[in-house]
Amino acid sequence: MVIILFIVVCLVAWALHLMQEAVQRREFSLMLAGFLVSSAAAALVGVYFLMGHYVGYMTEMTDRASLYIQSYDVSTLPFSDDWHEELVNQSVEPLLR
Repeated sequence: MVIILFIVVCLVAWALHLMQEAVQRREFSLMLAGFLVSSAAAALVGVYFLMGHYVGYMTEMTDRASLYIQSYDVSTLPFSDDWHEELVNQSVEPLLR
């Protein structure tokens, strides 16, 4: 977070410097460049917040899934102890005919 904050502060400082030079030299291109740099800083902050919410949401979903898996009782399944062998035999048997 500190790195992103530092980058945003540097971008804003650069944008202000470009805009100040644009006013002194009366150049539209420097003003446009300053606006684009400040827009990039704002977009970086927006993406940071969006990704923070997304990562929080995915973490919550992972926690919910792990709780669901822990509460699921595998012993109630209708399979026998060697169910995987039965499944392999059923899938291979038609090929052997």
